[in-house]
Amino acid sequence: MIATRSLFELRLQVPQVHDLGETPLGRRRIAVVAGGEFQGERLRGTVVSAPGGDWMLQRPDGVTVLDVRILLRTDDGEHISMAYRGLRHGPAEVMARLAAGEVVDPTTYYFRMAPVFETSSAKYAWINKVVAIGTGRREPTGPIYSVEEVL
Repeated sequence: MIATRSLFELRLQVPQVHDLGETPLGRRRIAVVAGGEFQGERLRGTVVSAPGGDWMLQRPDGVTVLDVRILLRTDDGEHISMAYRGLRHGPAEVMARLAAGEVVDPTTYYFRMAPVFETSSAKYAWINKVVAIGTGRREPTGPIYSVEEVL
């Protein structure tokens, strides 16, 4: 059994997605992360509106591969870079409902991510040494993740 400890809940605002269409690798879409917030016991704050985005790839097998980079600003003014890769997939009818902007029960699809963090802040230097995982759900305004530190 893998033991974890909550880092934070992350809520991202994704108002716009640019669809590049079919590329040699699959359907490429780039989502603009326009802000958000994160809150946990050890750190909390906001997501800086720029730079930030998700270079999503919809593979031919129906799996969406996430490639995200965002900048977190803690409530005391420190900056933490957060990058993650992830996967989202599920039954075709569930994924179609998500794509249409519907709220869908997150237990009906797979949505996982593996973030890494980078900061120069002495106060938050501990996060540079953390292995983390997250589970997500997709809401109409953007994804919401529960991010956990692996102990």
